[in-house]
Amino acid sequence: MTEDFSYALPASGAFVGDADPIAVRDDRAGLLVVGDRVDRDDILPVADAAGLRLLGTTSLADAPARLDDQTHCDTLLLFCPSATPTLERLLVQVETQAIQSGTAVILVAGWDTVELAFACVRSPYTQLLCDPDRTELAAALVAAGERRPMPGHVHEIDRESARLQQLSEEVGRLARTIDALTQRNRLATPSFDLGPRISDRPSDYIGMPALAPISAAPRPTDAPAIAPQQVRDLLRARRIRADFLPGDLFADPAWDMLLDLLAARLEQERVSVSSLCIAAAVPPTTALRWIRTLTDKGLVERQADPQDGRRVFIALAQETAEALMRWFGASRRLLAR
Repeated sequence: MTEDFSYALPASGAFVGDADPIAVRDDRAGLLVVGDRVDRDDILPVADAAGLRLLGTTSLADAPARLDDQTHCDTLLLFCPSATPTLERLLVQVETQAIQSGTAVILVAGWDTVELAFACVRSPYTQLLCDPDRTELAAALVAAGERRPMPGHVHEIDRESARLQQLSEEVGRLARTIDALTQRNRLATPSFDLGPRISDRPSDYIGMPALAPISAAPRPTDAPAIAPQQVRDLLRARRIRADFLPGDLFADPAWDMLLDLLAARLEQERVSVSSLCIAAAVPPTTALRWIRTLTDKGLVERQADPQDGRRVFIALAQETAEALMRWFGASRRLLAR
């Protein structure tokens, strides 16, 4: 079901037949929301708080036609927590239009769709979120309202302190708006709440599940012999820190992901995007931004799944793997002293 609407107009507002009213001039960036069971009353104040003009809402089934008819859209917010038969085609259409028009896209996926969404993302203006909390969604909307993609450096929103403070205030204000909406009706699950976050899951990390085996990569002649179990043991040791000290003091998702990829490489296994997000031990949206950062820096590589074009694997770049092997050798020599 498609739900289109316009803002309330002054008495002078004109109507053309049964069409939407001709609204007064509004210079704010336009936001189109795509998703099933999207509540207009929930989305409208969120868009206002983000400084965006809500163009309308549409279901996933009606989205392709709406995107074809939409003459201009600055920001597209697409909720796709569950797989549908036409989701892949819709994501490809969204990304194609984003590249052509520079539309800022926010894809809100769930664990059932994050693999497909990640494989389809091609535009630098697209932010991929997975089971986001209110603050993560607020930050994505504010960034989209600024008409720019999320920055490559996860810990750096802007180099200028004044701009950082302003953006922080905007995110906080929008997060409070979203929180107020959820408090208004505790019995109803908000349309932007996709369920438990990864940080709510058990933290007894043991190692990532194996997928299809891959050919063993040649080991550099100067690299020490490293067993996969040694890498897994290091990951376990890092996890149990939370049993003795506050776990949020030691968040280092990039390093954890690199170690997990190294272990998988030694085990001749492939690592999916969702598995790597779990290995990072941080909220999935944060993990996805780190994967994108590591990819942009050339430290990891995307590898297409030859059996399923809707999924990609993440693997260490050859130079990164060799550097990690040398690090293990150097660290063992230091510990043996």
